[in-house]
Amino acid sequence: MSHNLETRSFVDEIRHFDKSSFFDFGHPLLNRIAESFVKAAGIGAIQAVSREAYFTAIEGETNRKSLEALVRNTGKESLQWGLAAGVYSGLTYGLRESRGVHDWKNSAVAGAITGVALALTADDRSHEQIVQCAITGAAISTAANLLSGIF
Repeated sequence: MSHNLETRSFVDEIRHFDKSSFFDFGHPLLNRIAESFVKAAGIGAIQAVSREAYFTAIEGETNRKSLEALVRNTGKESLQWGLAAGVYSGLTYGLRESRGVHDWKNSAVAGAITGVALALTADDRSHEQIVQCAITGAAISTAANLLSGIF
């Protein structure tokens, strides 16, 4: 066993990490939603911290108010990114399992519902914004699905 660990390369470690599971809730759907949420929330946090750090450096303010804004924005961005990934991942999995196929229709439905979920997390949401986010989510998701077959 120790010999196997010594001969594994960095690429092997990355491949194993991608196939391994952070969570085991007893059902693949729950595992997929949780893993997608956690991974995307981490990306959202990094994105929010880097953006806030940039604006703090440009504006030159490092007081308690800017720190509170950093924490608030980081939490909100993390939640939004995690929500989007968890909803989309869970819906595509559920639609594939129920329909027996993964096609552009699954992507369009999952993208639209994810867009609505994200629009509902916005501070100033309106009916038009919710519809626009649903259409945008469906369009981006469908395009990604169609282009993944080409490349």
